[in-house]
Amino acid sequence: MSDAPCPAPRPKPWIEAIHAYVPGKSAGDDGRPLVKLSANENPLGTSPAALAARAKAVAPSLYPDADSTALREAIGRLHGIDPALIVMGTGSGELLHTAAGAFAGPGDEVLYSQYAFSLYEIVARRCGAEPVEVPAKDYGNDVTALLAAVTPQTRVVFVANPNNPTGTFLPKAEIARLHAGLPADVLLVLDQAYAEYVDPADDDGSLELAATHPNVLATRTFSKAYGLAGERVGWGTGAAPLIDVLNRIRGAFNIGNSAQATALAALADQDFVTHSRTHNAGERARFTAKVEALGNHGLRAVPSEANFVLILFEGRLSGEAAYKGLADRGYIVRWLPSQGLAQALRITIGNRADMDAIAAILRELAEAA
Repeated sequence: MSDAPCPAPRPKPWIEAIHAYVPGKSAGDDGRPLVKLSANENPLGTSPAALAARAKAVAPSLYPDADSTALREAIGRLHGIDPALIVMGTGSGELLHTAAGAFAGPGDEVLYSQYAFSLYEIVARRCGAEPVEVPAKDYGNDVTALLAAVTPQTRVVFVANPNNPTGTFLPKAEIARLHAGLPADVLLVLDQAYAEYVDPADDDGSLELAATHPNVLATRTFSKAYGLAGERVGWGTGAAPLIDVLNRIRGAFNIGNSAQATALAALADQDFVTHSRTHNAGERARFTAKVEALGNHGLRAVPSEANFVLILFEGRLSGEAAYKGLADRGYIVRWLPSQGLAQALRITIGNRADMDAIAAILRELAEAA
């Protein structure tokens, strides 16, 4: 009898090259539960109206509406979009995957900025395309650099605005300049996961571009300002042919009964969204000011338009030491050395008491370093 190993299925080489997405932790290395400010969840929780609707959702024994009809209609009314031009996803992440998979493959390139959302590399590799990381400018998307990196092999460009994990933001004119400089056969994906935290007066024009050009997909999520991270509901909009393609390859029945009911009620409670944005802006400003007061110790906050702040450690206190020091005192934040941010921490904006405590801990650590 042969001792040779039995053959087994082998994944494609580009799949083997993927490093799995790592979510924000909720516990320390020793298993202790910590105050979680590592995943950009809404510290205000979820709209009471949404929670009530979730409790009354259609029984889980029944299949959900495969087209999320009522939810798409409600999104369309709020944003002035034809519901037929809206596609739903299990979080906006599914739509990022389907966009790359539909328009890129082996031999193609997918562009994104240095310090961009780590999922972009994964979605590029998943479809066999080559991920191309473009140097950032001030920790954010550099439109000039992105355009210079476009080649005949470029098929998709991802831009998160505000950017995750840095919080930087491109104004409407820069988004328009990026789109205008791209070839017509390159898909521009504008990832607006944190759009509801931006002052409406500073809207970047992504939805308008998606409504007027065939090569733009704008995506949003209910995970952040709406406080529905656990329900996994996202949506995107673009031209009819683009949405048709994404609907063909998205998951069947991808938004469950409770998720549809909860998101529908959350969408109707815009007062909660406004309150979330107002709370975030106020606490972000207070926390940023406290960090900037530690500038003589080498701490600096990257200007943010999201519900988190990236803190740079450019003095004697390192990002790793600050991360461990906060964990020792009960707080878990995001340290991202794998993304070239070993000298930084991304800290979700939580409630006032927690942000004051973190600022005090950072002062203590910096003064002791």
